Amino acid sequence: DSAESSPSVVLENVFTFKYSPNCLQMLLENISGLTLDADFTVELIPEISVAVVTFIKSIDTKEFVKKCSQDKRVREFKMTARLLELTQTIKAENLPDSISTDYLTVYFESARSGGGPVSDVQLFPSENSAIITFCDHKGNT
Repeated sequence: DSAESSPSVVLENVFTFKYSPNCLQMLLENISGLTLDADFTVELIPEISVAVVTFIKSIDTKEFVKKCSQDKRVREFKMTARLLELTQTIKAENLPDSISTDYLTVYFESARSGGGPVSDVQLFPSENSAIITFCDHKGNT
């Protein structure tokens, strides 16, 4: 178990019941006691039936996962929650045709962008995407 906990939680099976994104957001606000946009964001990924909740406000995400597993509605909807694993690699998509590996390296190393030292950039021009590998997991927020 790493000493540093991820600021993001993955909610699985979020599309197994019919709901609106607002319903999920309200459920998360009820569980966390926090406010969407001010304290956390939600990214829905319907292709794999998950939502990623990223906390802007510093909270104990392990405790939040525990609260989710105990929540009546979460259990009723058969959703599960787990910490998002920290990773050293990310995929950037929808990149402009003219993008270069040098530009991406400098961009993702920018402290202003929440980046860190980049060890590798693989460009995939046919997909307008790139795989960026950081020297450690702290640079991929």
